[in-house]
Amino acid sequence: MKEKKEITAEQMRSNKYVFLLSLPIFVEQLLQLLVGNIDQIMISHYSHTSVAAIVNGNQVMTIIIIVLNMMSMAAAVVIPPQLSIGKKEQVDRISTLSVALIASLGLLSSLITVFLHTPIFHLMKVENDVIGEASLYLAIVGGFSIVQGLYLALAAILRSHTLTKEVMFISIIMNVLNIAGNAMLINGWLFFPQLGVTGAAISTVFSKTVGLILIYITLKRKTDVKLRLTYIKHNPLPTTKQILSIGFPAGVESLSYQLSQMFILGLINTLGNLDVVTKGYCSILANFCYIYAVSIAQAAQISVGFLLGAKELKALAKRVWNTLLTAFCCCVGLALVMFLNSSLLLSMFNATPAIKALGHTVLFIEIFLEIGRSCNIVMTRMLIAVGDAKTPMIFGLSGHWLIAALFSYIIGIHFGMGLCGMWIAMAMDECARGLVYVIVFKTNKWKKNYLKTAGA
Repeated sequence: MKEKKEITAEQMRSNKYVFLLSLPIFVEQLLQLLVGNIDQIMISHYSHTSVAAIVNGNQVMTIIIIVLNMMSMAAAVVIPPQLSIGKKEQVDRISTLSVALIASLGLLSSLITVFLHTPIFHLMKVENDVIGEASLYLAIVGGFSIVQGLYLALAAILRSHTLTKEVMFISIIMNVLNIAGNAMLINGWLFFPQLGVTGAAISTVFSKTVGLILIYITLKRKTDVKLRLTYIKHNPLPTTKQILSIGFPAGVESLSYQLSQMFILGLINTLGNLDVVTKGYCSILANFCYIYAVSIAQAAQISVGFLLGAKELKALAKRVWNTLLTAFCCCVGLALVMFLNSSLLLSMFNATPAIKALGHTVLFIEIFLEIGRSCNIVMTRMLIAVGDAKTPMIFGLSGHWLIAALFSYIIGIHFGMGLCGMWIAMAMDECARGLVYVIVFKTNKWKKNYLKTAGA
């Protein structure tokens, strides 16, 4: 018998409920961040060339996962309003078409990585001594992109039903399996052969496959969602357009951000190892500044979607501003703590005095960057949740390239401020976009569009 979880508007208005909803998402994201670093540490004991191979392979996989994740986020945005008004058939239709779309993208990604992995790495200028292992890793992990896509699709459906704890537990199982698999297959523990990069790839694929099986079983047991082929065969276009109207702009914005960061990293590479290493350490610390903001924003996005469907627009606006305040306090507060303890934190990486000095300055600028980033993380998801995916895409593309990338070159390279200048440029971009998104939301254009569409 299914343990269907009933959701009420009163819960979605509660700060405590949304906070509790965010905690499993936070644990899941924190675990992924920590395990990602552990993976690279484990392979580094096998071979530094293998580390480079996995780094390059994951650079390609990151782009694939971004596209798949944005499509899954579209389902998480579209489903809650339908749940709030009890349209079960429409929830089933959206779920089915989301899974079909993401499966198609996953299959396409699998074919590209299996048959074009070597040309991809040639275009990336990967060194010859790395390209063999990188190609092998990408062919195996990328070949199972469809598994990753299906997992993300089903996870999004579960989260839209507020089943965030269940997704967290599955994520924990996946990551434990991945670490255990790496230990056995990379280094040949127990009776397993020593496989190096191949072992890391097999471990990754195995853990994700187990995760997909578990998340499908959970969907069947915990919800009454029905995935039916009839929804694909009969008039799928309106719902497909609804999903793509959110998934495509969000995917373009996220992809643009990653590409602009790659461009800025290329500029940093011209400055020398001191700046590159400092950038790496400061980026790791910055991840911990905003990881909870991402989690509370995801939880609030579910709440906002539900309240939108229930036509509780005042409660919706209150949820947005409460979430923004929480994210701001977390991001800026943690950035301030890291700046004040920069020497101690950078010592964990065995940093030299020169790296500590540069990192101290960068982490000071990070405080201002987090002011903007907290706004971006929250307001991007809130705008998408109320049906405005175009604003983040338009201003995201503009900010990524006309502010962050352009001024990284102008301030960092032309005016010789190096890494600090580039961090200032990124802070300018984050703050400018954050301000724009807050202003756009406060104009209530989204509310007028909603009321017009709803016929109010």
